[in-house]
Amino acid sequence: MPVVRGKIIEPLFTAEEIDARNKTMAAQISAGPVKDLLVIAVLKGSFIFAADLIRALHNSGLAPEVEFITLSSYGTGTVSKGVKIIKDIDSDVKDRDILLIDDILESGRTLQFARDLMYERGARHVSIAVLLDKSVKRQEKLEADYVGFECPDYFVVGYGMDAAYAFRELPFVGVVKGDA
Repeated sequence: MPVVRGKIIEPLFTAEEIDARNKTMAAQISAGPVKDLLVIAVLKGSFIFAADLIRALHNSGLAPEVEFITLSSYGTGTVSKGVKIIKDIDSDVKDRDILLIDDILESGRTLQFARDLMYERGARHVSIAVLLDKSVKRQEKLEADYVGFECPDYFVVGYGMDAAYAFRELPFVGVVKGDA
């Protein structure tokens, strides 16, 4: 098992598995009825997944516009106090197809907020793509349209996801198992 910053990280999904799944998801998205696609990556955790999925979409024949939104449901605490916009998108979404990309669908609060916001702003259709679906933690009745992997109930790091700002750079998704 890899040791990173003195921690043992057990890979859960390898870089190769993630790459293959991104290509499959891009083909599924490209096969659908998509018109004037705007991809909106939910920062920060989705940035690596979003970049790879957007490149895979390009290779599948789509040329979406790309935006970023930063949402917070926790602030500095550990109990959600609702979702707020930290950094909004600049593009008009009226009558457009939107693909929200996020790293993990857990409680569903953040993505439900983002989806509702896009519809309130006049989006024609809003789809959701997530790398990981941790349905055991779901609190909203929300399902992603495109899912990379079902995630067991572990705290995961890597491939953009962090623990105290560390481990985002890992090319795989893993679980911190302890000190080396």
